[in-house]
Amino acid sequence: MDGIVDETLLQPDDPPAFEIVNAGGRSAAFLICDHASNRIPRRLGTLGLSDGERADHIAWDPGAAHMARRLSVLLDAPLVLSGYSRLVIDCNRPLANTQLIAPVSGGVTVPGNAAIAPEDRAARIDQLHQPYHAAIEDMLEKRRGRPTLLLSIHSFTPDMGDGPRPWPIAIAYGRDDRLARLLIPALRQDGTVVGDNQPYAVTPDSDYSIPVHGERHDIPHVLVETRQDGIRTPETAAAWADKLAQAYRRIEAPALRLT
Repeated sequence: MDGIVDETLLQPDDPPAFEIVNAGGRSAAFLICDHASNRIPRRLGTLGLSDGERADHIAWDPGAAHMARRLSVLLDAPLVLSGYSRLVIDCNRPLANTQLIAPVSGGVTVPGNAAIAPEDRAARIDQLHQPYHAAIEDMLEKRRGRPTLLLSIHSFTPDMGDGPRPWPIAIAYGRDDRLARLLIPALRQDGTVVGDNQPYAVTPDSDYSIPVHGERHDIPHVLVETRQDGIRTPETAAAWADKLAQAYRRIEAPALRLT
């Protein structure tokens, strides 16, 4: 519940703000998953939300973590996953973005985010947002001198009130489309409908991870969005990870010439 006004957000029995998988992975691929979990720190209770609301897409990207973990194995790629719900703090939002700590998400009011005290906002940034991104930067620093291709793994709803979304998978990017221009045709080879900068484009106002870790370092990158009705189970998420891994392998050699 909010109104804590306490510098200590995570308690000793809370999991850490991020998880690193396969840190020594040898692939050029480097994976991140900004919305991997719907976990809420014990100190914040439920944020005033029901079980169903906390399980819904407003709290995380369902299926994305399963897909990312499978890709990490298939590609022998390191992976950094966020540890907490996007409703506690959205690790893919700039600090000035109004949805960083959303008072309303997907039409659902989040009571625990209403009139949040400055001290509590700072605690969420310092103990969740900053450590996750520091872990990514630390991993990238350790890879300095090695070719790196950044893949940010997300999922999107089949319909967000704007009509059915026809793409089972989509590739998004901002000002740098180098990797997207290779990966989109590779995914389309078997007739798969692939969204090109759908359902959202990456912008520095709305996104944090790609602009900061990809564009700023001139690392070729894509944001991978998979439709949630196609990755509802670990098995279907693994199947899409297999498909993405196959496409990635086909374009890795030319993609490395971009680095």
